Amino acid sequence: MATRIKKKRSAKKSSRIKAVRKHSFTRQGDFRVYVLECCDGTFYTGHTKDLPARIKLHRSGKGSRYVRSRLPFKLVYTKKYRYFKAAFAEEFRVKGLTRLQKKSLIRKYRLDRRIKRSSNGKE
Repeated sequence: MATRIKKKRSAKKSSRIKAVRKHSFTRQGDFRVYVLECCDGTFYTGHTKDLPARIKLHRSGKGSRYVRSRLPFKLVYTKKYRYFKAAFAEEFRVKGLTRLQKKSLIRKYRLDRRIKRSSNGKE
């Protein structure tokens, strides 16, 4: 019967783990799930803590390879979440939708925004 040999963690790896723990990610705050419509009509879905900075990155071509090759784009959907886990789960759910379902989600979002604006007296 073969015995298992325990491997020692390298010092390099353990220091990297400590660095990640030291600068741990914020799990609370304002997280946003967003959908971009690219120039070829495709949709890109993502999540971020700082939406204006992320949009700026996408516009400069440094946000993602997918969007970089399909500039320009429009921000067509955004939703705010308090917790990272909820935003990440929603991003995963939206990415799994069909194109038709994403269009329906965006249409509903636009309608909700119009209703909200008209009730606030902005239109």
